[in-house]
Amino acid sequence: MRFQLLFPMVISIGLLLMNCEDKQTSKHKNTSVAKDSTISKTKSQPKPKTEPEFPILTDDNAMEFFLKYEKENPENKIRITTDFGVIEIQLYDKTKFHRANFVYLTKRNYFKNTQFYRVVKNFVIQGGSSDDYNIAKRRQKIGHYLLPPDTKRGYTHKRGAVSMPSSEIENAYKLASPFQFFIIQRDGGADYLDGDYTVFGEVTLGMDVVDEIANVKTDEGDWPLSNVYIRNVELIK
Repeated sequence: MRFQLLFPMVISIGLLLMNCEDKQTSKHKNTSVAKDSTISKTKSQPKPKTEPEFPILTDDNAMEFFLKYEKENPENKIRITTDFGVIEIQLYDKTKFHRANFVYLTKRNYFKNTQFYRVVKNFVIQGGSSDDYNIAKRRQKIGHYLLPPDTKRGYTHKRGAVSMPSSEIENAYKLASPFQFFIIQRDGGADYLDGDYTVFGEVTLGMDVVDEIANVKTDEGDWPLSNVYIRNVELIK
């Protein structure tokens, strides 16, 4: 009887010990996986800091930058999409700094959602600016610089000419504001501007769109009463 009673007890104790061992093994495996995961995270290295793709441009480095940029980026055809339709422009290779600047700003998507903010019927439409704070932030990322005039290439302010206005800051050398441009809309052109502003391209398609924009109603400061947006500017072949 004792043997019969002890035998089940031995079996029960054995099963209990085996069960405890299984639990410890399982627990040990779970701990091992958790430790491996922790070790893996500990060993991961932070990503190296990357250099900015483009420098912040200033009056000190802009000319050197564009001298190199214009050689590596020969594009010279631009499509401007506006609320009124498409305007296509041929940029002049001879005005290399101004061409390179316009191509650069196009590739940086600067002009997207800027406006034709100054409109003078029978004279010009002027674009590339806005009262939107985001446009000011874009300029900060690109830099603060002016372009020297390049007015002796034989180009004139004929109808459809694309030119660059002087900086709002008074300067005797007519240094140009690189973020803005104007298109001559007047029949017969505006030759009295020759020599003061750099013509760096001309409209090849869409003068009817230019004329439409020139006819919008404006306030006393020549700002359109309804904003005329430049929805996109892109390079074309």
